[in-house]
Amino acid sequence: MYGPHDVLRDPETVCSDAVLQRLLIIAPSLLLLIGLQAYLWVPTYESQLRGNAARAQIYLEGSIGDAKFLNPILNTDASSSRITDLVFEGLLTLDEDQRLAPELARSWTLNEHIYLGIPPGVNLDEVLAKLHSARAAEPWGASVVALSTQPAQLRRIEVVTANADRTSETVTVEVQVPPRIRIELNRVDQDFGEYVNALLGADFAEAWRPTEFSGWPADMGTKLRATAAKAQLPWLEHNPVLTFTLRDDVVFHDGHAFDADDVRFTYDAIMDPRNLSPRRADFEPIQSLEVLDATQVRVVYKRLYAPALYSWTMGILPEHLLNRAQLDAQMVARKVTGDAVAAFGMRDMPFNRAPVGTGQMAFVQWLGDELIELRGVEQHWRRAPELKRFIFRVLPDLLTQELEFAAGALDSYVPQPHQVERYRNDERFLTFSSVQSQYSYIGYNTRRPPFDDARVRRALGMAIDVDLIVKYVLHGEGDRVTGPYPAGTPWADASLAPLPYDPAAATKLLAEAGFVRGADGWLQRDGKRLEFNLITNNGNPVRKAIITIAQASWQRIGVKCNTQVFEWAVFLQDFVNPGSFDALVLGWNLGIDPDMYQLWHSSQTDFAELNFTGYTSSKVDAMLDRIRREYDTAQLQKLTHALHREIAADQPYTFLFARRVSYALDRKWHMRANDGKLVPVAPARSGELFYHLARWRKRAAFTARL
Repeated sequence: MYGPHDVLRDPETVCSDAVLQRLLIIAPSLLLLIGLQAYLWVPTYESQLRGNAARAQIYLEGSIGDAKFLNPILNTDASSSRITDLVFEGLLTLDEDQRLAPELARSWTLNEHIYLGIPPGVNLDEVLAKLHSARAAEPWGASVVALSTQPAQLRRIEVVTANADRTSETVTVEVQVPPRIRIELNRVDQDFGEYVNALLGADFAEAWRPTEFSGWPADMGTKLRATAAKAQLPWLEHNPVLTFTLRDDVVFHDGHAFDADDVRFTYDAIMDPRNLSPRRADFEPIQSLEVLDATQVRVVYKRLYAPALYSWTMGILPEHLLNRAQLDAQMVARKVTGDAVAAFGMRDMPFNRAPVGTGQMAFVQWLGDELIELRGVEQHWRRAPELKRFIFRVLPDLLTQELEFAAGALDSYVPQPHQVERYRNDERFLTFSSVQSQYSYIGYNTRRPPFDDARVRRALGMAIDVDLIVKYVLHGEGDRVTGPYPAGTPWADASLAPLPYDPAAATKLLAEAGFVRGADGWLQRDGKRLEFNLITNNGNPVRKAIITIAQASWQRIGVKCNTQVFEWAVFLQDFVNPGSFDALVLGWNLGIDPDMYQLWHSSQTDFAELNFTGYTSSKVDAMLDRIRREYDTAQLQKLTHALHREIAADQPYTFLFARRVSYALDRKWHMRANDGKLVPVAPARSGELFYHLARWRKRAAFTARL
């Protein structure tokens, strides 16, 4: 019987409630089992290869910015270069010691052809006979391969003329080159002119008069024409000859064979004005490039220019995908007409977003502002890479990058200086630090007093404790810089000590320069206070810290310094380019090239040129000129060390520090050694961490440090 409070219930409702009760009992148990399964089987950061063995051969890298052009002759940004360095290869490369080595070229030879102009009234045959006789008797004769007569020839020459408004104009002129003597050398010898002068007399060169030029601008004066003529056709013309022997076992990623025509095409594409290649200046010294056969290329240079060798480390393009026929087909597909046809060039090609090279990594896909994916090339002339995929992720926020790294979604992270120590102390990570080929400095406008006095510049540098800046501003993640060449390159003189911190010696130097303490406590000379402005650009907290520390340091020795910070565009346009400043804080990001001509030569002090401090030194100019012409590495190193010491002595900059860049890397990463064993990842001898990236592979778990 039912009680008074019992309610009649539908049998289906009773059944449904029973099922619900069972579910409520079972569900927590299921969730517990799922959680346990996740704990045991789903990969964590420490065991991310569990259930996903392919992850061992995938490297994920983060970047704050996306790429722009995946084309080595067009790109200028770091993100694009990161990808093209993996996809493309050059004829030459830099080895572990940052020295030139063969890549797509099996080998190269370098010799020289010299053309000797004969002054009016001098008998060519007599000069040739003198050279033949001296060749047998003089030491320089050992490098002479042949002596002959070069017949007269018509030559077209491009001459760049400077205008009063700081613009320039290129004109093409013709010259009837008279018969000359051709001297073939088995090496490049920039001193050969001195040997000839000693043999023929110093006035021989002065008497040379290149004539019969035509095509000059009507308003170009006679004196300027003569100067330009001698510059374009000197009495002793050096023509270095670089001959490459190419590999015959290389194919592009689409299977098309690489050969000498691709080298010629790449050079032509760089020099084509429609392509607006930023690499054009690197290849301008080339007089001619000749394909001898499928594996032989001969490059003849207009003049001695040793840095040109480094230009051949740039990636080589596939002619068959970018030639005239391909450009025409693309214009048809895009219905390009009218004036746009003449301007259409390589920058308009889809190749720039889907490149094809010869490197160990091949392009797969590019999702704009998200990722770029590459794959390892199994049939590569070097070896099949251990790394099967490279994924370049765009993560503009550094905090996001760090969180992704902590979750295992990135394989490396560049910690900020204050974070480095924490990663060094975490056994899950490997940390690598290397000094970059860049440095920060305080530059002085040497056109203005008192900065035209090296004693003043030196004193200002000695008043700043740079070690304290490195310790507290960079958290120890930096090294002192002693001169114009970055530490870690073979060109810097490693024996040179940094400028010492010595306020007392600084005060003494300023006294020698005529500065004494005034009644107000500030240094003065001839009744004028030693006061100036120190400026830098906004958006760089390290530079802001430097100007504050410098201001306080100089104040302690009686120098009054006012500081200002400007937006980058204003800073550059109103102050740096016109050289309109007292002192500034800036930095250089330099490569391995030893050529410092643009930064320090006295000819490079005009508007928007890079010697904006106005530094001039005839001794330094001579060194810079000689460095540009020196092809012998051992001799070049002696020259750069001497330049490094000379500029350090003059102190046109207070050379501050080079920041260390540190990488935190998942400790599970190893690399395949030459003997086939997996060993912990290690940087190249030069300090470059990713030099052996293609050999990297993850292990299932990291090995704790001993």
